[in-house]
Amino acid sequence: MTRRTDWAEYEFAASGAPRGRGTGGGDDSAVDGDAAYGDTTGGDGPRDGGGAGTGGSRDGGPRGGRGRRRRTFGEAAAEDGGDSSSSRAEREEPPADPVERARAICLRLLTGTPRTRKQLADALRKREIPDEAAEEVLSRFEEVGLIDDSAFADAWVESRHHGRGLARRALARELRTKGVDPTLIDAAVSQLDSEQEEATARELVARKLRATRGLDRDKRLRRLAGMLARKGYPEGLALRVVRQALEEEGEDTEFLGDEAF
Repeated sequence: MTRRTDWAEYEFAASGAPRGRGTGGGDDSAVDGDAAYGDTTGGDGPRDGGGAGTGGSRDGGPRGGRGRRRRTFGEAAAEDGGDSSSSRAEREEPPADPVERARAICLRLLTGTPRTRKQLADALRKREIPDEAAEEVLSRFEEVGLIDDSAFADAWVESRHHGRGLARRALARELRTKGVDPTLIDAAVSQLDSEQEEATARELVARKLRATRGLDRDKRLRRLAGMLARKGYPEGLALRVVRQALEEEGEDTEFLGDEAF
């Protein structure tokens, strides 16, 4: 008997048309992938609706407190690494058909946050999905736009640069660990030019400068420049930005060395 896989739901999801009631339960938020890419200031889960099951209030906020900062797209994906969604996928009984199993796993993992093709492929391999079934599902998801490594990389750069102040070098390193193609990485990080990167470095130093007051000049230099280095800024840029910030505070940097930090 020939197995028939019904891909109509994928085309429907990719078209962006709203679902009607009764068209299918728990996968609604998973196929709404485009919203997750665009909302770089949101959290790492589907839009909150509150409810007792999540411990939230009726208006979608956490109970017992206000002012909780929502994580950005990049922070959410970096911090949880997909563990919560993966554990949910592990707990649920999968379909017997390997293609349907692969489809269900991918939809669940895409519910929380966008993911790269490699991340999903690794998850399917971990669940011992046959390579042929995994390839069929992943390729189809790419065709209908549920997997889009280019959009993932663009959203990652936007969120992690503005949210964490990461420079191009650090952003490229993070995207490589997620299996994004080098060509797509280059295109994504090229969104940031040298002027924007330097402006962000100055903002980072200005925020940290007060905390270093009272330390000797060399220690302030090393601490501030080291902070920029950890965020991927080149050494020459980091030293120049920090020295200029110290000079504006009246520090004498004329004989301050340019040694590595």
